[in-house]
Amino acid sequence: MSDPIYFIDRGSGERQEEQVYYEAVLRFLYTTKPGWTCAKLIAHLPFISKTTGWLERLPLSRRKIIPFIQKYGLNPDEFVVSPENFSSFDDFFTRKLKPETRPLTSGPIIPADGRYLVYPDLNETSGFVVKGKTFSLEKLLGDDETLYSRYKHGSMVLARLCPTDYHRFHFPCSGTPYKPHLINGPLYSVNPLALKKYLSILVENKRVLTEIDTDTHGKLLYIEIGATSVGSIHQTFTPEKPVQKGDEKGFFSFGGSSLILLFEPGAITFAPDLLANSSQFLETRCLFGQSLTTLLK
Repeated sequence: MSDPIYFIDRGSGERQEEQVYYEAVLRFLYTTKPGWTCAKLIAHLPFISKTTGWLERLPLSRRKIIPFIQKYGLNPDEFVVSPENFSSFDDFFTRKLKPETRPLTSGPIIPADGRYLVYPDLNETSGFVVKGKTFSLEKLLGDDETLYSRYKHGSMVLARLCPTDYHRFHFPCSGTPYKPHLINGPLYSVNPLALKKYLSILVENKRVLTEIDTDTHGKLLYIEIGATSVGSIHQTFTPEKPVQKGDEKGFFSFGGSSLILLFEPGAITFAPDLLANSSQFLETRCLFGQSLTTLLK
C-alpha cells in the first residue's frame, strides 16, 4: 500500500490525512502497470466520462447524497438547497453555498475550496516542480509563445478540488475577463495518487484558459483543468463584462478537478503559510474567499 496523503488544514493549522474517493480503484489505475494501461484507455475515451456524468444526473443517483454527506462530514447548513431537495447526485455535486459561509477577505482571494500549492517564482526551476517531478509551462499553455513569455518568470497557484469539495470557482480579483480558450485533451485523474506518478497529466488534460485584465494585479491567466468524469467545464460569466472579486466564474460537473492561476512577475506576494507549506510539498486546504496574500486572523 502507498503512503497516505497528507495536507494542512488552513483553518486549524493541523496536518490531516486525506480520505480518497474510490481509493482502491485509483491505486490500481495509477500505481500498477495493468492499471495504467486501463487509465490511459479511460482517459482517451471521452464517452466514458460522459456516461459517468449522465448516470450521476439520473434521479436514482439521489440516494447516494445522504451517505456521501455523512461519510465525508459535509455540513448541509452551508448549502443553499437542503440535501433532500437535490434532483440528482450531480445537482448536489454542483451545489451553491450560502454567501455567509464563505466571507471574502481583503486582497486577492482563494478562488475555490480545494488543496493549494503556490510557486512564487517559476523561473527558479526548469518547469514547475512537485516532489522532484517537472512539467512544462509551454505545454500547459498550448505552446502559445505570447503567454509563455508573459508568465515564464511569474507566479503560480495550483488548486486541486476533490469530489467532496464545493465545485464552483470564482474570480480572485476584480477586472475584465475575456473569451475562454479550450485546449482539448484526455481526462486523467488529478488525484495525488495519479499526479505523484504522472505529473504530466496537468499539461495533457482538457483545459480552458481565460485571460483577465485585473484592476490591481496585472494580467491574470485562469486555467480550469478537467479530469476523469469531468468532461464538462461550465463557464457562467460573460466575456468582456467587468466582474467583481468573488463573482462566480463557472463550475465543474461530477468528479475531481484542478485550477491553475498564473500571475505576471511581481504581481502578487503569497501568504506566508501557503509559502511555508508549499516549500515542504504539503498542500494547504483552503476555502473560497480566504486570502491568497495574508495570513488568516
